[in-house]
Amino acid sequence: MPQHEIFARDLTSGQPTRLIWREDKILAIEAAADAPNDTWIAASLIDLQINGFAGVDFQQDNLSLKELLHEVEKLRATGCTRFLLTLITDRWPAMLARLQHLRTLRSQHDQLRRAIVGWHIEGPFLSAEPGFCGAHDPALMLDPKPEYMAELRKICGDDPVLVTIAPERLDAIATITRAVSLGIKVSVGHTNAPRKRLVQALQAGATAFTHLGNGCPKQLDRHDNILWRVFETPGFKVSLIPDMIHVSPPLFRLAHKIIGADSIYYTTDAMSAAGAAPGRYKIGRLELEVGEDRVVRLPGSSNFAGSALSPIDGVFRAAEMLNCEWRQTWRNFSEIPARLMGFESGLRVGGSADFCVLEVAPPNQLRSLKVCAGGELR
Repeated sequence: MPQHEIFARDLTSGQPTRLIWREDKILAIEAAADAPNDTWIAASLIDLQINGFAGVDFQQDNLSLKELLHEVEKLRATGCTRFLLTLITDRWPAMLARLQHLRTLRSQHDQLRRAIVGWHIEGPFLSAEPGFCGAHDPALMLDPKPEYMAELRKICGDDPVLVTIAPERLDAIATITRAVSLGIKVSVGHTNAPRKRLVQALQAGATAFTHLGNGCPKQLDRHDNILWRVFETPGFKVSLIPDMIHVSPPLFRLAHKIIGADSIYYTTDAMSAAGAAPGRYKIGRLELEVGEDRVVRLPGSSNFAGSALSPIDGVFRAAEMLNCEWRQTWRNFSEIPARLMGFESGLRVGGSADFCVLEVAPPNQLRSLKVCAGGELR
């Protein structure tokens, strides 16, 4: 098989670099004499919370192989070559059946096996309180039980799994302990737990917090609320939606200052409207409306419900909010979420030929993006 090469500046070092690959493996990464000043090479993006994309909703029961391949292709074009397919709150047996169907579809195509690197189960173990339930149906919420985690592991086999749990629910701490023992990662979210309960969740093995600043009411008690509690509880890897909508720029900057950029990863929380035109879209049983402002709302409501953000836009919007160069925010959408899940990250000899080639004009104007996945650059 032929080998391929590209000359560009390395995202991390800024130095001219020659990257050589054959099929789906990187053969060499070496210093080059020169490379264009505006062309960069970086590890591809990874999103740990994708509910759907490009008109495809993962919450439907009879999703087809063609639809899933379409979504993966469209998501790849935005720089994201790996993601956790996310299922949201429904009846627990229905969620398990949907998961089984999706795993069967994934097994039928190499491209799907490379892209769908695991599963994020966001619900039904969430708070049913108004605001904290978000767009999830509170009538379908359940108290988590350790046996549910065993059921989940049985269906998922050895696949990586992330589960979001509100730790204030009955048996939540015991369930977190059981999940961790089964190799399931636990994220706290859609929660109004007191700080003591957040600490207990950490001690039981929870490692992340799902989209801080969302899955909570728009108006919060200024003296004691879930934002302040997380800010004073170090230990979580916290996800943020960097679309300048779900989290305001001042709160986005404040979170980085208090939590620290090394403990923050970005997610789009994308639903089927992401990568598609404004209009009405489905996410499970809900019909949502996407306006010209690209905000996803419940029709007739100001409440947000998922996002229409693409991963590459998230990188550049984060940089705008933080008033920094895009290279500084890239790792929050690649290296840090990969590390949280225990995935391979960064560019290395012998590693997967998954990377992005960007042409960027100073300071943060993206001119072009090419994406290599499985050794195919386009």
